[in-house]
Amino acid sequence: QVQLVESGGGLVQAGDSLRLSCAASGRPFGDLGVAWFRQAPGEERVLVASITRSSIVNYEDSVKGRFTISRDNAANTMYLQMTSLKPEDTAVYFCAATRNPWEGVWPHEYEYWGQGTQVTVSS
Repeated sequence: QVQLVESGGGLVQAGDSLRLSCAASGRPFGDLGVAWFRQAPGEERVLVASITRSSIVNYEDSVKGRFTISRDNAANTMYLQMTSLKPEDTAVYFCAATRNPWEGVWPHEYEYWGQGTQVTVSS
């Protein structure tokens, strides 16, 4: 079993930056593909960015050039650096992990989930 704990969310203004962290335990982190999803009120949970076991990255179009996903296997931690934040980035951000080797884009492709962290961007 894998446990995931997010941190780093908060309330910021448009244009600000924020870094989210996801600490993993229970399985060698290097064995996992990991991703960030987000869910706004009344909307479906959608992929923000993913990074596979071999460090192949994928971004949702609206965050390309603004967000950067990274991983530190030695620290069992994944990060999401968010810059130039916009009000439409407001959501609960979830960390997810999978034992699958491919680039998962759908929530059902990830077996393990964190509890989520709220990011609110004011205009």
